Amino acid sequence: MTETQTQTMGFQTEVNQLLHLVTHALYSNKEIFLRELISNASDACDKLRFEAIANSNLYENDPNLEIRISYDKEAGTITISDNGIGMSREDVIQNLGTIARSGTREFLQAMSSDQAKDSRLIGQFGVGFYSSFIVADTVIVHSRRAGLPADEAVEWVSDGQSDFTVTNITRQERGTEITLHLKAEEREEFLDEWRLKSIIRKYSDHISFPVKMLKETGEGDNKTVEWETINRATALWAQPKNQITDEEYIEFYKHISHDFADPLTWSHNRVEGKLEYISLLYIPSHVPFDLYNREHPRGLKLFVKRVFIMDNAEELLPLYLRFIKGVIDSNDLPLNVSREILQNNKVVESIRSAVTKRVLEMLEKLADDDKEKYATFWTNFGAVLKEGIAEDYGNRERIAKLLRFASTHNDSDIQNVTLDEYITRMKPGQDKIYYVTAETYAAAKHSPHLEIFKKKGVEVLLLSDKVDEWLVAHLTEYQGKGLQSVAKGSLDLGELEDSKEKDEQEKVQKDFADVVAKFKETLADKVKDVRITHRLTTSPACIVADENDMGIHVQRMLKAAGQDVPTSKPILELNPEHPFLKRLQANLNSTDLAAWCNVLLDQAILAEGGQLEDPATFVARMNELLLK
Repeated sequence: MTETQTQTMGFQTEVNQLLHLVTHALYSNKEIFLRELISNASDACDKLRFEAIANSNLYENDPNLEIRISYDKEAGTITISDNGIGMSREDVIQNLGTIARSGTREFLQAMSSDQAKDSRLIGQFGVGFYSSFIVADTVIVHSRRAGLPADEAVEWVSDGQSDFTVTNITRQERGTEITLHLKAEEREEFLDEWRLKSIIRKYSDHISFPVKMLKETGEGDNKTVEWETINRATALWAQPKNQITDEEYIEFYKHISHDFADPLTWSHNRVEGKLEYISLLYIPSHVPFDLYNREHPRGLKLFVKRVFIMDNAEELLPLYLRFIKGVIDSNDLPLNVSREILQNNKVVESIRSAVTKRVLEMLEKLADDDKEKYATFWTNFGAVLKEGIAEDYGNRERIAKLLRFASTHNDSDIQNVTLDEYITRMKPGQDKIYYVTAETYAAAKHSPHLEIFKKKGVEVLLLSDKVDEWLVAHLTEYQGKGLQSVAKGSLDLGELEDSKEKDEQEKVQKDFADVVAKFKETLADKVKDVRITHRLTTSPACIVADENDMGIHVQRMLKAAGQDVPTSKPILELNPEHPFLKRLQANLNSTDLAAWCNVLLDQAILAEGGQLEDPATFVARMNELLLK
């Protein structure tokens, strides 16, 4: 090899932070470095096979793709090599010195001193190469990209501290060779044939390319050394289900997801008929740090006839199922399929529809068979699944059955009430599913709008996820029961009120007509209407949105997001049974009446979880009234 153009470069700041996190958070599970490097080598072989579909010359007369592991006790090294796609000088600098992906800052901010949690996050962030520094104090990479001349190969060297060197070298073989110079304390454990083979079989048996190690056969002068395949080297998803163990399914999940935790559940299916494809789908057991970043890469791994086509084929699943990991292997797509072709392909549309239903079946089964696991799923991904109500009209009813809510029945912020359970507890004569939305569970639980429902023992769903306003905007009924906000429109409890109650309400409205008129006159520029209500039992007043107006809670959310919101004033409702309203009725000519009207409106806004436009005036007005 001839060396030219040596360049020393510093790691990107984020890489330095990740190196520190990797070497500390993952140290208790050191052996995973080999799994990660073999996984990367497998990806490199996959990519070469895909690019060679259009350009077979990339094989360079060496079409047998494989991964080789060797070790040298005297030198204290382990070497992992592949004859996959390889890297150019630019690739090496980009891939091994920087992290060019969105969400890096959010990822680093999510890290903590909890090493168990950190190890899961590191895995899903996909920093497999850097796991080398768990066991090595120096790493040397030799690589040449397929199709480039031999003298455009590159050497990368680093001790994992603050910088690395990149040097142009000559290398006849395409692909990548990574040599780890092990730390002294790691040599006894990992410079051992049996130990390395056991790690390969444990973590990489499912890799579809041969993973080989040197094997000695014969004795004396007849002794020979040859490469022996350690793994089964067959695509796991293509094997019959009855020949795959749970441990193999779990390790394959970790391979494709770079997750260090076990999945919650999985589903493996072969479809034959008009379409022929295999799906292997996993539900993760915890939340990725960038789940709510809709721009982050997502989707399933796509293979065509066992040939890797692309990562993150997002066309195969709707956005609300973006947490699903897995593989689709189709016999009906062309090998040269592109993302543009996927977007308007009838085969893809059919697979997407079928896979979506398969995921919903997985969730239904999990909800029926293992409520504890489903509770874990819901805690992690429930808010994302709710997006499906708006995005997937055809499966709306199935998604609705999977939804879980907090409610006044359980008096807990745990979301574990189904709509079916709610319906079984409905009162005789009740024909609506009642709910209230708020920014937090506490605000929903203490909403004044619940008072009459508590008095009558009517259950109300307490919705506090950001997505809930859009959920109820699209889920207007379930099983023939309309969903009704308790904070919107006039209150109509239907048969939950008897004729005597309704007659009394009409009488009270007439008695308080003068009070209502004074409030309307005073607050004309602040409210849309003022009316007597019977939804309150302990609070003097509350605000509600008109039936056809945007909900007050969603108006605040949109304003906070910087969006223009159509101006719609709230309706102020007064509780005629409250002592304060009766006092105002008796003192309609008081000079303080206007001040009290404003105070009641401000109190109602605060009780509903809103913010006052002029808090200082509210405080001054209250102090003035209290001193009288």
